[in-house]
Parts: sequence; C-alpha cells; structure tokens
Amino acid sequence: MSKDQAKYDFKAMGQAIKQARLKKGWTREQLAQEVDLAPRYIMSLENKGQHPSFQVFITLMTLFHISVDQFLFPDEESKKSARRRQLDAELDGLDERDYIVMEATAKGLKDAKKARE
Repeated sequence: MSKDQAKYDFKAMGQAIKQARLKKGWTREQLAQEVDLAPRYIMSLENKGQHPSFQVFITLMTLFHISVDQFLFPDEESKKSARRRQLDAELDGLDERDYIVMEATAKGLKDAKKARE
C-alpha cells in the first residue's frame, strides 16, 4: 500500500456489529466469550473502528450475517443490506407454518405501503 493511499475506516462496520449484537440481546462480554476475544477488544471494534484481523472480521460478519458490500462498495447498490441478511437469518429458524404468517405480514406491509402512495 502506498503512503498516499488512505486506510479503510472501520467505524461503520463497528456500528453494524454493535447494532447486531444489541439486537440479539448480547452484552459485549457475551459476544467476546462467543468468539473468544476480550470484551475491551469488542468495544474498540464497535466504538473506535479498530481494524480487526481478517479472521475476526470474517467471524463477526458471518456470525451476524452482515453484508460487507455496503461498506466496501458504498456507491454501488448492494442486493441485500445487512438488515435484510439479518432478517434472512431469523427466517431460517422458522418452520412452514411460520412462513405462512410471515408471507401474509409481508403482503400486508406492501399493500399498506401502496395505499399510502
């Protein structure tokens, strides 16, 4: 890497990790135990945008189903946002009866959105 080339800012990814962790209801200590890291390191990733090792980066992104495209290619529209991938992960834990409810809910939301427009 040349001296003139800027380093990547990991603050946005750190915030995405924090939001995903909070959504699961985990403390930093719980996440740290899950991925075998120090809670203080998790805090630095989330709040200061500390640069993680590649392994930590992959572990956290896959654990929380966070798409990195939105961070690496912010000017290009990603097919699925981090929130959408997190929702997909939640749906993976449902059964067929639950999917019927979710499908009807999604249809109701789309119809309500069309009615507002």
